[in-house]
Amino acid sequence: MKLVGHTALVTGSSQGVGRAIAVALARAGANLVLHGLHDDDLAKEAVAECQQHNVNVQFLACDLSTDNNSVIAFAEEVAGLASDVDILVNNAGGYFDVPFLELDPTIFEKTMRLNVFSYFLLTQWFAKRWVENKTHGRVLMVGSINGRLAERTHASYDTSKGAVEMMVKSLCVELAPHNIRVNGIAPGLFQTPLTAPALDDPKTKTWMERHTPNGQVPGPEVAGEAAVFLLSDAAKHIHGHMLMVDGGMSAWQQPPSP
Repeated sequence: MKLVGHTALVTGSSQGVGRAIAVALARAGANLVLHGLHDDDLAKEAVAECQQHNVNVQFLACDLSTDNNSVIAFAEEVAGLASDVDILVNNAGGYFDVPFLELDPTIFEKTMRLNVFSYFLLTQWFAKRWVENKTHGRVLMVGSINGRLAERTHASYDTSKGAVEMMVKSLCVELAPHNIRVNGIAPGLFQTPLTAPALDDPKTKTWMERHTPNGQVPGPEVAGEAAVFLLSDAAKHIHGHMLMVDGGMSAWQQPPSP
């Protein structure tokens, strides 16, 4: 499962799942354009970690939650840095929710713009370019177990991740005839900076481990390994698939009583 000779854009890759995916792609030999909200210490650390694998790595900062024109301008800037991008990993996302009865529509809109609109716009922009150049492109959408299993105070986030899963299927049907593969991964609960406040509570961590059939709450590196598989030639006949990377959590209706 090698990606030598490929160049990937990974959005939201300065930390967490996105960074783990970027590092895994670098390890597999892909050159990279990384992305984050800010060109800060986290971004520099992500770039340095990927460069350890002797690949070309560049970074661009952009807020993908604002408006369509900003996302398109970002895509054009990426192409200016790396004209040979043939892998797109749509990972940038955010959680801004409050309880539904207190949820301002602007929060819902921001969530959808970042978690859904940016995926749609970037995929469309690169797909047009790939079709014109007869490039066999590869797209990976990062969804979530929340696209199938809801949580309280997650109305915007859950809705956005459900939309991502259907986007994988819809775009597969449209783009597969153009030799563009579209797939996705749906992470369960990982140990990341975003989940640290909850998992630092031993009771919460124990409950989550008991709720997961394999009993594990791993780091995000498992998402990276899944991403490499779906983007590699080993998955050349896999289209429109959302791979659950959740230790079996989405398959289990009820965890055992303590």
